[in-house]
Amino acid sequence: MLDEFKALQHSMICSKASSFLFEGYYNKFQLPSGAHLIIIISQVKDADKRPYVLSFVYVPEDVSKIYHKEVFPEELDMRRLDDKTDAFILDIPGIGYAKWHADSTTEYKLNHELFNFEATTTSRVPWSDATNSPEGPLISLPLPLHWHVQSLASECKFSLQIPEYKLPQEDASGVATVHQEKNWAFSFPSAHMWVQCRDGDRGFCCAGGQILGMEAFLLGYRSKDLNFDFRPPFATRLAGLSPFMAYTTDWESRTFELSVQSFRRKITVKAVAPKGTFFPLSPPFQDGHRENYLNQSFNAKVEIKIYESGWLSAWQLVGEDSFNGASLEFGAGYYPPAGTEQKYN
Repeated sequence: MLDEFKALQHSMICSKASSFLFEGYYNKFQLPSGAHLIIIISQVKDADKRPYVLSFVYVPEDVSKIYHKEVFPEELDMRRLDDKTDAFILDIPGIGYAKWHADSTTEYKLNHELFNFEATTTSRVPWSDATNSPEGPLISLPLPLHWHVQSLASECKFSLQIPEYKLPQEDASGVATVHQEKNWAFSFPSAHMWVQCRDGDRGFCCAGGQILGMEAFLLGYRSKDLNFDFRPPFATRLAGLSPFMAYTTDWESRTFELSVQSFRRKITVKAVAPKGTFFPLSPPFQDGHRENYLNQSFNAKVEIKIYESGWLSAWQLVGEDSFNGASLEFGAGYYPPAGTEQKYN
């Protein structure tokens, strides 16, 4: 089986001659209290303004008490650790690092005056048994944007300090789970959506939006009984038309709905989050990281229906699922307040 993760690290991290414009790593930790911690490390090559970002966001169940900090360091070094393995490091001088070892474990050590976080993963849940990436064979194509999920739910031992914030005692240290992703591209999508949720061995993950003059999504559903992905050409729409995919986004109601099908299987997804639960992040664009250009909530409800059919028979409902406390993100063109001072919604 092609190890897409090793291939992408070799081509993206290890090559200083890479022509891709930006590279970003997203890590979402679920802590013992039920709170989440977001750590994003990203760079935009040759940007004049805010070329690097370290996002640190602590999101408790009471979203009125979000702790949100984004640091724009002067340096960020992404490099291989040696010539014999695919281990690499994201090194932020004066603050710390995130380090991916050859055995796929990850080590975090970030010491800033505003926060201190250390963690080491002890397990990994890859995208699926069939492929390490939601892109599958598409990862080898010269596309302008790539999305990789390194782990759907890795256990990790951690310690956390936020001097100016009163953390619950159980979130000071212990065992958490972390969802890990990476993006690398020539430019960030002009509009995008992202949904992620997991409960035990059940889960759903989806990303997509406007790219190359079309709309495309990558998604996967996991459970004991069903385990499948959708990607282009099925999860694609051109000029608003497609025989296989339909979706709507509505920031005003904080709702996203998606339907994708092949010849034998179909999935419908509805994700909605309450107003007042969203927080902003600074995604990468050609000129640097633009503040408040996307908004996330970890309070979404996701409802999923799965259908199957014979070649000529009608769709039959074969499964239903729902998740609370899911992640829902509106980005750029799908987030009307993008670039304004309207921070929380």
